[in-house]
Amino acid sequence: MSRAAEISVAVAAPRTSAARRGRWWGRKAAVAAAWWVASVALFAGLWELAWAAGWAPQLLLPPPHIFLRDFSSQARYFDTSDIGRAQAAPLLAVSTTILATLLRVLAGLSLGFAASLVTGTLIAQFRVVRGLVLPTLTLLAPISPIAWLPVSIFLFGIGNAPAVFMVFVGVYFVMTLATISQINGVSETYLNVARTMGATRRQTFFQVVVPSILPGLLQTLRLNLFAAWMVVLLAEAVGVGSGLGQVVMLARNTFNASLVFFAMTLIGLTGYLLDMGFRQLQRRLLWWQPASSGGGR
Repeated sequence: MSRAAEISVAVAAPRTSAARRGRWWGRKAAVAAAWWVASVALFAGLWELAWAAGWAPQLLLPPPHIFLRDFSSQARYFDTSDIGRAQAAPLLAVSTTILATLLRVLAGLSLGFAASLVTGTLIAQFRVVRGLVLPTLTLLAPISPIAWLPVSIFLFGIGNAPAVFMVFVGVYFVMTLATISQINGVSETYLNVARTMGATRRQTFFQVVVPSILPGLLQTLRLNLFAAWMVVLLAEAVGVGSGLGQVVMLARNTFNASLVFFAMTLIGLTGYLLDMGFRQLQRRLLWWQPASSGGGR
């Protein structure tokens, strides 16, 4: 074989492999989407069947074809425009409300994850910090984020800050304890090899400890994602001027069952898409792990 032919084969091989991976991911995504559609269709179909049989009263449990059929009338409850101003378009009003809730969740998660990583590292690495901070941390960790709601309002008043603070609290304590556990569980073999190769303490932490604990931490953060989502909805219901939680509270106060289920549908879809995006982020950050491992799913 000529030199030119060898180069051509070498260049074509990665392209073929990439094309195969692309087709594999495409098939996997199509199968997952098909199962998702089938699952939702089955649930909605059973609900519609119960309504048709008279088991689900329309006033209390309106089926999907009722609370989803008039998007404009439902979307007007999402509009936070001042009295006398022009009302926002239905799609814009709903999108703005969802975005406000989503940004609060992301802000609280980011702050909680960063603070817990720093705190957990300091506790695991320094005996003085462990002795002074860990007892108080374990004392506060069992307290439900809901119990922090009055405290958040006392500290921050009404606005975005109470919701972000509650998400922060809901993530911080659990993630700090998880960080300590993950650092203590790093294999001594890895640490001994790093020392043998002359790595400094800083190099050992960032090149050995962090890659070892990151998969477990991200998995724990993902498990707390839905809890944070529920916490922010509760905070919005009582302490924020806008958001999906406020819409649910409005629907409850007006006994509007259609609006309740419409808002619940948006909450579920947004939470599902948020979890999907987080899984993609995991896959990008944990690039050294195979796709079939728990951390990359």
